[in-house]
Amino acid sequence: MHGLNGRRWPIIGLLFLAVLANYVDRGNLSIAAVPLMRDFSISPSRMGTLLSSFFWTYALLQLPAGYLVDRFGLKWTYAIAFLLWSAASAAIGFANSFLQILLFRLLLGIGEAAVQPASLAYISRNFSVEQQGLPTAIYLSGMSFGPALGAGLGAALVAAVGWRLLFVLTGFGACIWIVPWLIMLPRETSAQAPTAQLGRAGPWKILLRNRTFWGISIGAFFYSYFWYYCLTWLPAYLVMSRGFSFLKMGTYTAAPLVLMAVTSMTAARAGDQLIVRHGRPILIRKLFVTGGFLLGTSILLLIPLQSTAAVLGVITLSLIGIGFAAANYWALTQAAAPRAMIGRVVGCQNMVANAAGICAPLLTGILVDTTKNFDLSIAFAGGSLLIAAGMFLFLVRERDVDTLREEFTE
Repeated sequence: MHGLNGRRWPIIGLLFLAVLANYVDRGNLSIAAVPLMRDFSISPSRMGTLLSSFFWTYALLQLPAGYLVDRFGLKWTYAIAFLLWSAASAAIGFANSFLQILLFRLLLGIGEAAVQPASLAYISRNFSVEQQGLPTAIYLSGMSFGPALGAGLGAALVAAVGWRLLFVLTGFGACIWIVPWLIMLPRETSAQAPTAQLGRAGPWKILLRNRTFWGISIGAFFYSYFWYYCLTWLPAYLVMSRGFSFLKMGTYTAAPLVLMAVTSMTAARAGDQLIVRHGRPILIRKLFVTGGFLLGTSILLLIPLQSTAAVLGVITLSLIGIGFAAANYWALTQAAAPRAMIGRVVGCQNMVANAAGICAPLLTGILVDTTKNFDLSIAFAGGSLLIAAGMFLFLVRERDVDTLREEFTE
């Protein structure tokens, strides 16, 4: 893909816009949860099922999506996926029952499954290890700006025109992205990945016996539990537990996410510069990730603190911690994964991570139904980040990555 060098940054811009739209669409149900629960007489535990259902198909299809990216390339795989998830999101605006919403959420998960493997595979194949932090951060900032935009715009739309038009306008409106994507990407953008020369052991067998692979995978699960707790239930928490209006909820959700995105890009650039100066990309990325996760556990302060100002401060501090970690977390995966399997490795990691997306909204709904408050669910979210920090600190090791590089001749 060397001929694409002049287009690398515009394509990164398109990947950013795609993941921004992706997170707006998947997050709309969280913004509309309270009025939707009222209109369909849905309990918190059943709403947890709807919030979780997206991840049933999304997590299950990560490995197949990674294979499709490695096998058929980015252009049409991504374009078709984008069209499918946009249509599924818009269709929720026409739903008339719990089961219909459930079906459209499952279709949304199918469409969005290709996003992460495709995007990170592109970055891995077009940027060197010491350059990957910034493009990864720009792309991943869509995961913060998307929920931020969704919270602000979504709350305003729900207040002004109702939840149905929220889904229709954001779903169909985003489809314009497909036009520049098809123009920018040449016909063949498939992986053109280097063929791995392996010993007698198969590639997955080599990965599964590697300690760093397990550290990243287990850490991904617990980090993602926290992240998807915030994405799925934080807006409802602010309305149900703190008594915020929709517009105030939108502001208190959006502002910390914007700061998180800015922090992520700054931390990623700092990581790139430290790697250029000192080398040791695995160690440097790992320290950013671990420190960010530990700062993120400050969300536990929501339990004792009661003032409105404290709520905004705690959420902001916690998500700034995630900003320090997020881009370096994925850059660490790119640095550690064999390039010949990058799509499948990212797909595997994302499958594990999104298994937490199944658990977090479902378990939170059950806990809120049972305890009639959010305290225990917040404790679970903060504790999960502490476990994730431990996984990266103690299991991710440079020598394990060196072993992988020796076994995969690229």
